[in-house]
Amino acid sequence: MKKDKITAIVLAAGQGRRMNSSIQKQFMLIKGYPVLYYSLKAFEESCVDDIILVTGASEIAYCKEEIVEKYGFKKVSNVVAGGKERYDSVYNGLAAAECDYVLIHDGARPLVSVDIINRTVEAVKEYQSCTVGMPVKDTIKVVDSEKYAAATPDRSSLWQIQTPQAFKYTIIKEAHELMHKGACNGKNITDDTMLVEECLHCKTKLVEGSYSNIKVTTPEDICVAEALLS
Repeated sequence: MKKDKITAIVLAAGQGRRMNSSIQKQFMLIKGYPVLYYSLKAFEESCVDDIILVTGASEIAYCKEEIVEKYGFKKVSNVVAGGKERYDSVYNGLAAAECDYVLIHDGARPLVSVDIINRTVEAVKEYQSCTVGMPVKDTIKVVDSEKYAAATPDRSSLWQIQTPQAFKYTIIKEAHELMHKGACNGKNITDDTMLVEECLHCKTKLVEGSYSNIKVTTPEDICVAEALLS
């Protein structure tokens, strides 16, 4: 019986404008290692078969030499150029993949664990579309255009979404192809689960992650990540 091939696409093509630094956030150092190192290390030690790293076209050589080769990541099978938007970068990663299931992860989430990755792999084989997330701890307000509270949704039904997000390869590839043909034109697609929900009407299963699985976006997040890694 053929073993399912699992590929991870790790996105590291963002500009990190909110970081107020000339160094892109995925290359900033936390405890002596680049932010990107930590997520690649987790996938390297997980059950995934290979990793496709998506970065800026001008950073491909740097990633190959200063991250993949320097730290000995054997599972990184390809480093490809990203696109203008996040979904363009994912699409380029998907085009370079040959697999049965794919996990898509933000390289700026350095605290993802091997356990989270392996549980996500188990879930996607059963549910075909899933995402890591956690129940929200705060009360959430919907606001109007003038910043007045317009509604208070039931907190018990709200989750904050993280990555990795995982899909049967044919499902996520079809959703991205439909989007590039204009199927979701006008929609503000913020992640890949929204894409399969909008384009294919495919339901997404939530997999519990960790409150420490933060995305490094601002200078304060670097301090938080350092504290959590300690």
